Amino acid sequence: MNQGKFVYSQLTDFLPKRIFDGLVDKYVGNKYVKHFSCWNQLLCMIFGQITGRDSLRDLMVSIEPHSPKYYHLGFGKGTSRSNFSNANEKRSYKIFEDYAFHLIDLARKSSISDSDFLLNIDGNVYAFDSTTIDLCLSVFWWAEFRKTKGGIKLHTLYDIKTSIPSFIHISTASVNDMNAMDVLYYEPGSYYIFDRGYIDYARLNRVHQSSAFFVARAKDNLQFQRLYSNKVCKANGVLLDQVGRLTGFYVSKKYPQKLRRIRFYDEETDNELEFLTNNLSLTSEEIAQLYKYRWKIELFFKWIKQHLKIKSFWGTSKNAVKIQIYSAIIAYCMVALVRNKLKVDRSTYEILQILSISLLDKTPLNELLTNQNYKDVKELYDKQLKISWN
Repeated sequence: MNQGKFVYSQLTDFLPKRIFDGLVDKYVGNKYVKHFSCWNQLLCMIFGQITGRDSLRDLMVSIEPHSPKYYHLGFGKGTSRSNFSNANEKRSYKIFEDYAFHLIDLARKSSISDSDFLLNIDGNVYAFDSTTIDLCLSVFWWAEFRKTKGGIKLHTLYDIKTSIPSFIHISTASVNDMNAMDVLYYEPGSYYIFDRGYIDYARLNRVHQSSAFFVARAKDNLQFQRLYSNKVCKANGVLLDQVGRLTGFYVSKKYPQKLRRIRFYDEETDNELEFLTNNLSLTSEEIAQLYKYRWKIELFFKWIKQHLKIKSFWGTSKNAVKIQIYSAIIAYCMVALVRNKLKVDRSTYEILQILSISLLDKTPLNELLTNQNYKDVKELYDKQLKISWN
């Protein structure tokens, strides 16, 4: 129950502090720290993410006028810009990375499947892709991408059913997307959706050997020998559904099992798409629909770039950049936890918009986020007697 607490304090109550303290002890994050602890640092980072601060100077200017409220907001005794910058440079990003993964797990467990996921599939459904964040090479010297350009990649495994990222791996932009498949753990019975940039048959065979399923966009140079064909309904857009094997000398050794090839006509884009999958039981329409759900991860990348601070950074070192990105993921998962546990009928974007201007209010959180019926407005003199003309 709210007892005059700030909205921001009510929000951070959803964060399991004991887990974070355990990670701080594991990585010795508070060694030689007198007052600005890792927990204070995290809460300041989340505050900056929700309020949309563009730089560390901007963040410090926005919180310094509220120094009497530091204790109640969880900022400790406060800090200077140089000390904050030093904390981002030297404290291990692994604290924030492991905590982000813990919050991801909590958010996914508390979520229910999105209403727009219409397939009756028991296993989890994931889309795996990456997005590139451009950086200035002269400032972020460690993120070399091209001769005059720097950048990093966010390799993301996105849970389609719950709209929450399941795993995030950060690398320099020069790392090939396929290499990030090596750090994934494939859950038996789950489905993994890949674009054709991830066609590597040895790695796809690893998915198959893990008793998981993949759906991938086929490349144009596919060497495929048909063994038999399944019946198709061309009225639904399915042009062919074949089961066969790869015929190339090297690829057949990398992936010796049967593969299923499905060709689908997409009326919306007027394109023919060809998919490869190791699942032989789903209908061809369901396979095509699974790949269509991949657009959700593209929307997620677009959303976090627009509404969280992962394009302008508050530090220049690799450690500081990773801390900021994982703080953004923690903020995203915290909002998802609030939405799920309070059963708020609003989008994540709407919740963040409300919170961004309400963090220092003392309104109860569930009251603040409840949808108001603006059409149900009573007139000022609604209790006046009505005149009868009879």
